[in-house]
Amino acid sequence: MSGQGRTGDGHGRLGSMLSGLAVAVGCVLFLGGFAWGAVVYKPYTVPTQSMTPTVNSGDRVLAQRIDGSEVRRGDVVVFTDPAWGDMPMVKRVVGVGGDKIACCDKGGRLSVNGKPIDEPYLRTKGLASAENFTAEVPKGKLFLLGDERTASLDSRVHLDDAGQGSVPRDAVQARVDAIAWPMNGMVERPEAFASLPGGVSSPGPLRLQLAAVLVGVVLILGGAAYGPIAARSARSRRGKGEKVPAGAH
Repeated sequence: MSGQGRTGDGHGRLGSMLSGLAVAVGCVLFLGGFAWGAVVYKPYTVPTQSMTPTVNSGDRVLAQRIDGSEVRRGDVVVFTDPAWGDMPMVKRVVGVGGDKIACCDKGGRLSVNGKPIDEPYLRTKGLASAENFTAEVPKGKLFLLGDERTASLDSRVHLDDAGQGSVPRDAVQARVDAIAWPMNGMVERPEAFASLPGGVSSPGPLRLQLAAVLVGVVLILGGAAYGPIAARSARSRRGKGEKVPAGAH
């Protein structure tokens, strides 16, 4: 009997130690995931409908803080340029330094360096732009368009400016990775730009951060639940143990 008691106590102590460890690791993952996210991402509220349907006016987005040199074609970026206004704006990068942008080809598509670009993210199907245009993007700059081409005030409006509507790379503050509210999920990289030199950018670490937070929650809840469950199980075992001698012959 004494050996069984020691074994039970040992299991209890081991269980308590493991539950405490689970809670501790869970707290590290939970808080660490949030802290990591706060360092890497910044929330923005989209001010206009120019990026509909990808991002709508009033949506809260999570944008990864990046350097302008990290921007690739297809990225949806947050930038500020005095020539465009004093507030942060959200547009899609369709051209980088050295690119020749033209619209529209016989199929109504935008082309980059002569390559037609399929743009499934556009709100209006058909012509990629209501007006034909061409532009050559200077080195170190970006050409940006909204996904709502019929209403977006983008690089096309500034074609007569120096740089033919492009903005400096260092005007970019962040790259939009996800729509936080409403919870519409991740903003995917367009496949059409992947075959061009430089390809498309890699997704940010948001999914990994969310996974850390969720695993942390599971560990915290699981570890915290162990104590009450173990206590109830012990009471049940003790109750069964007390009834056995009464029925013995």
